[in-house]
Amino acid sequence: MNLRSILSCLILISSFSTFAQTDTSHLRISLLTCSPGVELYSTFGHTALRVTDSARGVDMAYNYGTFDDRDPNFYAKFTRGIMLYALSNYSYQEFLQEYQYEHRGVIEQELLLTGEQKQHMYAALQENAQEQNRYYNYYFHTDNCTTRARDMIVRQTGASIVFKNILPEKIPTYRNLIHTYLDKSNQSWSKFGIDMCLGSNLDDRVTNDQSMFLPDYLMKGIDQAIADGHPLLAHTQTVVAAPPVPPAVNLVTPMFLFSILFVITGLLSFSNNKWAQRSLNVFDCIFFLFVGIFGILIVTLWAIRVDTVCRNNFNVFWALPTHFLAAFVVYLKRKWLQQYFRIVFVLTLLFTLCWFFIPQQINVAVLPLLGILLMRSYFRGNLPLKKRATTNAANIFQSSKAIDIEL
Repeated sequence: MNLRSILSCLILISSFSTFAQTDTSHLRISLLTCSPGVELYSTFGHTALRVTDSARGVDMAYNYGTFDDRDPNFYAKFTRGIMLYALSNYSYQEFLQEYQYEHRGVIEQELLLTGEQKQHMYAALQENAQEQNRYYNYYFHTDNCTTRARDMIVRQTGASIVFKNILPEKIPTYRNLIHTYLDKSNQSWSKFGIDMCLGSNLDDRVTNDQSMFLPDYLMKGIDQAIADGHPLLAHTQTVVAAPPVPPAVNLVTPMFLFSILFVITGLLSFSNNKWAQRSLNVFDCIFFLFVGIFGILIVTLWAIRVDTVCRNNFNVFWALPTHFLAAFVVYLKRKWLQQYFRIVFVLTLLFTLCWFFIPQQINVAVLPLLGILLMRSYFRGNLPLKKRATTNAANIFQSSKAIDIEL
C-alpha cells in the first residue's frame, strides 16, 4: 500500500470518527433502491427513504410512490397527465415484505450526515407526511418518487451536496434511458406504444441531475456524491438479493407482425386476382381505420395533457387522423378520394426519406407500416375512376331520330 492510499484511509477513518463523536441523534437515514419488476409500471424500479431512530424504536419507510386508483376519474386524469401521488410513511418491515413477495431486490445506502443534518431531514419528512402536505402532481421524468427523494436529501439536510458525473461520454436522451429498461425486459409492444405516444421533447439530451429520475441513476449519484467535502455515502448493503428477472417472451413483436403484413400486402397489391382486390378493400378499411385511431390518439394527448411529454410528436405526419374518416369510404372510386391518397403517398414518402433528419427517434417497427401506407396510397391514388353515363338532350334526340327513320 503506497503513502497516498494510507493517507486516504486515515482521512476517511478520521471523518467517520468525527461524525461518531458529534452525532447524538440516534438517527440513521438511508436511500432504498428497489430493482425493476415484471409489470410495466415497475420496469424502471423504485426509490424510498428509510429512517431509523434507535432511541425511540422507530424504523419507517417514506415512500413517494403511492396513489389512490379508487378515484372514479382516475383514468381520465391519468390520460391528461394529472396524477396525484402522495408521500406515505409506514413500517420498514411492511415495505420490505412487499418487495420480497414480488421477488425484487432492495439495496440500502446509508447517508453520512451529521446528527443535526439528520434531525433536520427527519423533521422535514415528518412535516411532508402530514395529510395537508403529502400530495403532489406526478410527472414521470421530472417529478416522481425518485426525484422527490433526491430533492429531500439535497434541500433538507442542510449539507452542500455535489453529484459527480454519472453519464457516459455519449449523453443519452430521456428516450434512450427509457429504452434501456424496456429492451432489457424485452417489452417490445410497450416500447412501440410509448414511442408512438411520446413526442420529440423526450429526445432532449439529459443533464446529470435530470438522469436521476431513474432509481438506478440516483443510486449511482449517491454512490459518488460529495457532501460538505466528504463522501455522502457511509456504506451500501444488499437487503434483498433479487433473482434475475427473466425477459418477457414475445413471439410476435411489432416488427415481426408489421413486416409479415407488409409482405402479404405487397403480394396482394400486385395481383390481378379479383379475390385479392376484394380482400384489399377490407384490409384497407381496417388498416386506415387503425392508423387514423393512432393519429387521433396522438393529437388528443398532445392537446389535453398538462405536461409536455406528448407534444411535438412527428408520428402525426404519417398517422393522419383523417385516415379514420377515409377508412369508411376507401372502396369508393371518386376523384377527391384519389387526390387524398396521392397526398398521403407524398407525405408518407417525405417522412420516410427524412427518417434520419427528424428530431425524434421513431420506433423502427414503423418502417413496415410506412411501406404499407406507400403501397396502398399509391394504388388507391391511381385507381380508374367510375365512368358515369351521359344522358344529355342531344344524345336522346339522336336516338329518337334514328328510331323514326327505321320505322
